[in-house]
Amino acid sequence: MDARGEGGWGRSVFGVLRGWLTLGVLAVSLACGGTTGEAGDDPRPGHERPPGQGHDDDDDRDDDRDDDGDHDDDVDDGDDRNDDEDDGDDPGEDQTDGAITEGPGPWSTDPLTNLSAAFNLGAPQSIGLDEAMNLWLLHGDRIGVLTPGSTEPTWVSGIGQASQGFSADALAMGSTVICGGAPGRAYVGYWTYELDNVEIKGPHEEGYDPVRYLEFQKGDMDAVRLTADGSIELEEHLWRSAGTSGGDKVQYGIRNTNAWMYDEDRSVLSCLRVREGRDRGVLYIGTNHGVTRIEGLRYNSHRHAAWYEGNTLKAGYNYGLGIGQDGRVLIANDWYAGIIEPSPVLEEWDRDLGREGPSPWRFKGYNHVLNSEAEFDHWRGFEQTTSGDYFLGSLEYGLWHLTIINYSTTEWTRVSGLPTSSILALKATHDGSLYIGTRGAGLWRRAPDGTLSQVEGIAGSTVKELIYEPVLTPSMLMVLTDAGVFLIRGP
Repeated sequence: MDARGEGGWGRSVFGVLRGWLTLGVLAVSLACGGTTGEAGDDPRPGHERPPGQGHDDDDDRDDDRDDDGDHDDDVDDGDDRNDDEDDGDDPGEDQTDGAITEGPGPWSTDPLTNLSAAFNLGAPQSIGLDEAMNLWLLHGDRIGVLTPGSTEPTWVSGIGQASQGFSADALAMGSTVICGGAPGRAYVGYWTYELDNVEIKGPHEEGYDPVRYLEFQKGDMDAVRLTADGSIELEEHLWRSAGTSGGDKVQYGIRNTNAWMYDEDRSVLSCLRVREGRDRGVLYIGTNHGVTRIEGLRYNSHRHAAWYEGNTLKAGYNYGLGIGQDGRVLIANDWYAGIIEPSPVLEEWDRDLGREGPSPWRFKGYNHVLNSEAEFDHWRGFEQTTSGDYFLGSLEYGLWHLTIINYSTTEWTRVSGLPTSSILALKATHDGSLYIGTRGAGLWRRAPDGTLSQVEGIAGSTVKELIYEPVLTPSMLMVLTDAGVFLIRGP
């Protein structure tokens, strides 16, 4: 599983957002509630925003409203696998074609390799591995891929959401993260401003605005792929909702699966792909509003570890994503942490029935030892080690151990011994270790016995991302720092 922390792009992105918020342009009202920025130089995603003008109860399946505003019945049964056109709705169809699931894999088995020096990778902003072990790279509007056997990456620029450049008037204001998918496929995340009112009217509804309708296309995520000649091309901008929200007819981009008219998930902040077990190949992305599940080219948006302040839902920005030892989804945002036991069925991801239903919450809460519910904890990582212990890393408050006694009763303990309180990424490995990526103090390892030590040989002081590939022998941990990409074998 690979999980993302906030690197340099995160600070620059939300520095821009801070300016917009100061001007009052992005005082966002969210249908599910939300958060706003405050004056200052370093905006944190998840700051409190005013209550929304509309209210999305996150359960609109029985609403009478036409799902895409065109006066027809758009109910999609979510099972178009027999269509003449391959629309990507069978997540398993290309999942094993070319996938490497055992053996040493194509990359060096030396204990430590500087991949940037060996393959001229530079220091990208984000990296990802697909199931054929192609290494994907993201740097601004440039997407690269290093295939096994190549001596340097192949690059392409200005495709998909980057095709118009980056600005408030373009399809995106910048790129964020890249994740590998099925063999030869990667997913590229983008960010854009938030809307003051996330409800968007359809073409046949009163109040329809064709310019505003185009907001659905902004930000979100592209799928790209390798072609037969080794070049990179746009596969499509993700738009295929798994539920009844608009069906598979109109290319909106990512919007709420259960209520198409709400455009809440506009910026992708983190992503991970499930590397093993029942749900291998499933992708989860953390956004400015929740966590969306993706299978192939179809998505279900969204779930959020949120809380209510009065009648306003506080959703937070979702940087911390992990997969527990039992396959449960670990979610951590600026306020809350949560654990979901996911159904194997994509359509059931957004069915939030609390501790019941097909994808129930097994835990949801905040660190009462650290802050009040309304104060930000700024979680950037959430992992479970092989011992069953849960750890969360904060951008400002260090590493914490979480003991879950029951759904609503927890014990939080600060882990001492690190030289900094700023953590950007966590990764649990099969040898029982927890790797800790810091901002300013390099990469650290917590051994199974609890001792902490710095990992030697990794250049750079800021660790942006950690990607773990457990199916190979020896296993493989890729480390992205401000100095480049490094490969550790055997953790």
